Amino acid sequence: MADIHDLRKKINMIDENMAKLFEERMGIVKEVALYKKANSMPVTDNNREDEIVASNSKLIVDKDIKSYYVNFIRDTMGISKKYQEKIIEGEKVAYSGVEGAYAYLAAKKMFKNANLIPHNSFKKAYQSVENGVNDKVILPIENSFAGDIGEVMDLMFFGSLYLNEVLDFSIEHCLLAKPGVKIESIKNVISHPQALMQCSDFIEEKNFMTIEEVNTAVAAQRLNDNETAVIASRDAAEIFGLCVLKERINNDDTNTTRFASFSRVLSHFENYDVSKKNFIIVFTVKNEAGALAKCLDIIGAHNFNMRNLCSRPVKNLMWRYFFYCDIEGDIDSQDAKDMFVALKVFCDRLKVVGTYIS
Repeated sequence: MADIHDLRKKINMIDENMAKLFEERMGIVKEVALYKKANSMPVTDNNREDEIVASNSKLIVDKDIKSYYVNFIRDTMGISKKYQEKIIEGEKVAYSGVEGAYAYLAAKKMFKNANLIPHNSFKKAYQSVENGVNDKVILPIENSFAGDIGEVMDLMFFGSLYLNEVLDFSIEHCLLAKPGVKIESIKNVISHPQALMQCSDFIEEKNFMTIEEVNTAVAAQRLNDNETAVIASRDAAEIFGLCVLKERINNDDTNTTRFASFSRVLSHFENYDVSKKNFIIVFTVKNEAGALAKCLDIIGAHNFNMRNLCSRPVKNLMWRYFFYCDIEGDIDSQDAKDMFVALKVFCDRLKVVGTYIS
């Protein structure tokens, strides 16, 4: 019987060759996409796909694996079609909410020519990229007033995507109502919990009852009575035919939300000044005295500065926490490589969330 290590070496060699062939195949797929675009041809050609499956399956001698090859070639063609769609139709960027949401406005600023795809939750938007339906997802990770976005932090810890771009987006909340409604008649205010928190002083001053909604723009979209107002953007007012009763009702004039773009690939920024490079890690520490302190010492000892450090409970594990750390520096440096080796001694789990340029 062959040694498992020798078998794995052979698989690695085959995988290297397949990677080269995959890249070559996708280069030709790009040319096909450009031809289809120039000639207004559809991406999908079912007859052509069936012909490929039938003819290529004949090349497989081993009958036991022929059915697996059918799946393999159909999956390969599926990937090719997604790449063609991206070339012909543009990049697909998922976000949570509807048109007019702050994530939508941030996505428009970050990806000017992309197709913006709405989803009704952070999780569904994130999973749409994990599943290959969309190319990227933009999510809020932190607010200058309300702090970190817990649900998104959980996705960063448990999910498989990589953060690769960050945008600091100024948030200017407005109080919106149906046309003709006066502020004196408002009894309730509806919005996302973060927006309600960010405008708590104004809400308390007006003695409004608060109602939570999944998204600021969704709240604007669903507004249907004259005694309720919405906290959302001015853009949402224009989109959904509402009037602005009062602008800039934020507690803090410098209210800023940090949005991040996530994709399936970890970015490496080779041609940038090291002072602009940043990376984010999440980790859990071993249940032993001083483990967290030792991790923080290791980060500092390898010449890295922490921009942000926060903790978050690990779901389903009572009184266990994971730590989120935003670090200035180059993840590809020797210092970083040595740091990760040292951290693994004290970490149960250590994961790179992503890299970005500031």
